[in-house]
Amino acid sequence: MQAPLTLTPRAGSSFVPSAALRSQWDRVGARGQTWGMSIADDLDAGVAHFRETGWLLTRTLDPTGVAELQEWVDEVASWPDDGAGWMHHRELTDDGPKLCRSENIIPFHAGLRDLLTTGPLLDTDSALLGQQAVLYKEKVNYKLAGGAGYAPHQDAPAYPFIASHVSCMVAVDDATLENGCLEVVEGMHHDVLAMDDGGCIAPDLVASYEWKAVEVPAGSTLWFHSRTPHRSGPNESGVPRRALYPTYNALAEGDLRADYYAEKLARFTAEGGRADGKVQVSLINDFQGRSV
Repeated sequence: MQAPLTLTPRAGSSFVPSAALRSQWDRVGARGQTWGMSIADDLDAGVAHFRETGWLLTRTLDPTGVAELQEWVDEVASWPDDGAGWMHHRELTDDGPKLCRSENIIPFHAGLRDLLTTGPLLDTDSALLGQQAVLYKEKVNYKLAGGAGYAPHQDAPAYPFIASHVSCMVAVDDATLENGCLEVVEGMHHDVLAMDDGGCIAPDLVASYEWKAVEVPAGSTLWFHSRTPHRSGPNESGVPRRALYPTYNALAEGDLRADYYAEKLARFTAEGGRADGKVQVSLINDFQGRSV
């Protein structure tokens, strides 16, 4: 698998990407535009764009790497529900129950563990954080045909223990308007916004924002700050919109991945599901899928 591309940090950062990674970025820099959205080709400009807007689109995998990632996601989806620690979540669609999320994956899959915890993908997040990063959590959102979307929210309220974190969406399949690509609000990643009772962004704020749809080709990555407002619609196409979502926190805050999953399981057990009949996949009520 081709390694993901990386960015350089802002001046004065303690994190410096390798010359090899910078060279790899430069080699693909001439490819220009994809899907109508500018994909960052200049390292410093990419970091500056992220810090100004709260999101960034980068190239990640070549076609061979995309095919391998798709195979890995198929492997994870085939795991039984009663496994040795991973978590599967299912939603009810008009076509019946479908897998909507898998998480706590890397202890059981060497390929995904290497992709997410070593090398350029980790380095890219470190560059965006401006300091060394460590994996906080990981999941696959499947959004199969007919799958539900996610209400407008920020990730930060769902992430206990940490203050500095950046997430990304590595597109396993093309993410389009029809199959429910992410939409973001630029420049609103500096503070946690007012929320409704479910931990999602207050409706009056949602209505006041300009939402930008970001279509992402398979193999590219959408990076976003944990306070960047985002949402996604349902998959109204006949094809899946699978995506791999790692979240990283500043290593200075600690390696807290095990603490996160212990806390999540404890809360799920105590709360016993959502009262609104939707599937509980998060510590906030952003997912709009119906319970099976």
